[in-house]
Amino acid sequence: MKKIIAVTGMHCTHCSKAVEDALKAIDGVTKAKADHEKCIATATMKTDVDDKLLIEAVEKAGFTPGEITIKEGIFG
Repeated sequence: MKKIIAVTGMHCTHCSKAVEDALKAIDGVTKAKADHEKCIATATMKTDVDDKLLIEAVEKAGFTPGEITIKEGIFG
């Protein structure tokens, strides 16, 4: 399962890395990728992770989370 999070406030690769690191620190998140140009972050997980945890991680990294889109299935 993948959850795609809209993220406001990322301006560079350092911002993207901060969001990725925050998401990767969540138990259950196996992979995270943030794109400051598209203003999104993607969290890949084997089991569902509560949206609240994802939102809190983005906020703690210093950015503003928005809508979360869920993509079902297994991803590498």
